[in-house]
Amino acid sequence: MCGIAGLIFTPPGPVKSEWMQSLLQGLEHRGPDDLGWLSLLHGKIQRGRRVPENLVSQAMLIHRRLSILDLSDAGWQPMGTPDGRFWIVFNGEIYNYLELKEELRVLGYRFTSKSDTEVLLAAFAEWGPQAFKRLIGMFAMTILDAKAGKAFLVRDFFGIKPLYYTSWQDGFTFSSEIPPMLQLPGVDRSANPRRVYEYLRAGITDFGDETLFQNIKQVPPGHYIEVSLEEPGCAVATRYWDVELMRTSDLSFDEAASQIRKLFLSNVTLHQRSDVPIGAAVSGGVDSSSIVAVMRFLNPSLEIHAFSYVADDPRISEERWIDLMGHAIKATVHKVKPSPEDIVADLEQLIALQGEPFMSTSMYAQFRVFQQARKVGVKVMLDGQGADEMLGGYPTSRLARIRSLLRQGSCKEAWHFAQTASSLGTPWKLLARGIGGLAPSGIQEILRHALGRNIMPSWLNASWFRERGVEPSVAEYTDAPEMLRHELYQMLTETSLPQLLRYEDRNSMAFSIESRVPFLTPSIVNFLFALPEQYLISPGGETKSVLRKAMRGIVPDAILDRKDKMGFPTPEQRWLSGSRSWVEQVLTGQTARHIPVLNLHHMQQEWSRIVEGQRPYDSAVWRWLNLILWVEKFAVIM
Repeated sequence: MCGIAGLIFTPPGPVKSEWMQSLLQGLEHRGPDDLGWLSLLHGKIQRGRRVPENLVSQAMLIHRRLSILDLSDAGWQPMGTPDGRFWIVFNGEIYNYLELKEELRVLGYRFTSKSDTEVLLAAFAEWGPQAFKRLIGMFAMTILDAKAGKAFLVRDFFGIKPLYYTSWQDGFTFSSEIPPMLQLPGVDRSANPRRVYEYLRAGITDFGDETLFQNIKQVPPGHYIEVSLEEPGCAVATRYWDVELMRTSDLSFDEAASQIRKLFLSNVTLHQRSDVPIGAAVSGGVDSSSIVAVMRFLNPSLEIHAFSYVADDPRISEERWIDLMGHAIKATVHKVKPSPEDIVADLEQLIALQGEPFMSTSMYAQFRVFQQARKVGVKVMLDGQGADEMLGGYPTSRLARIRSLLRQGSCKEAWHFAQTASSLGTPWKLLARGIGGLAPSGIQEILRHALGRNIMPSWLNASWFRERGVEPSVAEYTDAPEMLRHELYQMLTETSLPQLLRYEDRNSMAFSIESRVPFLTPSIVNFLFALPEQYLISPGGETKSVLRKAMRGIVPDAILDRKDKMGFPTPEQRWLSGSRSWVEQVLTGQTARHIPVLNLHHMQQEWSRIVEGQRPYDSAVWRWLNLILWVEKFAVIM
């Protein structure tokens, strides 16, 4: 796990040491153990650790190392093939590197290290971009082809690891994170109007190739970008992997559960390959409990350190579930209980690390969990991201299941399902919401207005957005017969998982911790997306039904029988109300007054009504604060 960056000069030019220093220092938290750089000029390579003086270059690769596999100098990067043609800077882990290594040995390759990086480089030399589909892991990498004069920027199947790129004063640059690139001359800090709207209105970020900066892009998950060193601005993304949506499985429910059990145990086994200690984040829910329970199942003598956030509000605290799980697997459980004062004190650091606004204060709970793991000395953590998006774990997924039944003409089954999902509202209300979700986008917009759910609320400056071509809209209409599967794919690729992975990457790497997500491999994702929807959400409304069945006998029944869905819930309203003076200082400050997308008067009125108990808390309050502080921190141009 590391931080990577690079510079392409068009034409070749001098490398200022301050550019190198800003990139290396900006990524130090991602790789505190070592550093390295490489320069290519007229086919010749120079490498080193010390920042060079008076260097002229066409392309630079920069690496910060967090040593996880092969802690020796043999794993140092940038790393090259023996013939000097291909060079790599790599961030991530390839869990099946041992199996690939044996396959490549049969083909005649010889290895001098125990690192997965050397295996990855050899795989690319042998198979080219086709190698990416053979990987099991999380990765963002740049491979430089010194002979052909081009570079490949590559991101893993789901976007677990980040990779950004943009133009700068002297050419093209890329990095694991946005903030280091902002220090380079000529990098545009203008905001992306469409992304700003989507964030403020719905909290959505991080899908596709766009960011909240207008001219800073990201390599989309499951894609690689081929960049010519002569004309880097002409780079085009190529998809090398996507979910196999057209597959269907004819397995019985029990057979599917058995197969999921095998796949998941294999995943956790692979994800524990490490030369340093491993821990896990535990919330008390089905997903994280499945991970730690399988860790114990696979190794009865393993020392397990579990890390958990505990809310001080008993209505949302999961402490009893955390304690139950910790006792069941005989783990050492470390808990964090942040206060309103803590979040205000840490917020500037959190915003600086994330680089872009984030959805809610639950990200701060996760930040503190990784901070605690760092204090204990754990360098690798396993986490349950992705399971909700594949298995229908969110409340909205039940609505999507109702819509599937209605669209398929199964009205009796839809009514029965609505009666069992009472936590979402009365059966008639659920059916009405289900029917409304089947309407074309234009009708949905009318319905939202009729219900008082304005898609352009008064605290947003509608004219500013319209002047920039941003028209408010609801979700695009789809005629897919399986609405649940459609929604899960959207959550996996656009609305949910990409942003959660970004938050997790920044929060873990802030403390030089590698966070691994064993639910996210192509094999298990493709398998789950091929199953009938009723295997994911049962006719009785049980979410993650096939996973619960698969984990019987490994995870305690009390956990598997839970009906509530929490995750890392935080008492956001109480946190912000407890910091009222700070909130009002931000909302009335100089930066807020100069952000044209916000109608400050309406925003301040909304906040006053919330604090005075005249209206319910709205999570938009956090997004106002986050946007204002982001603009201030990074001098964003609106």
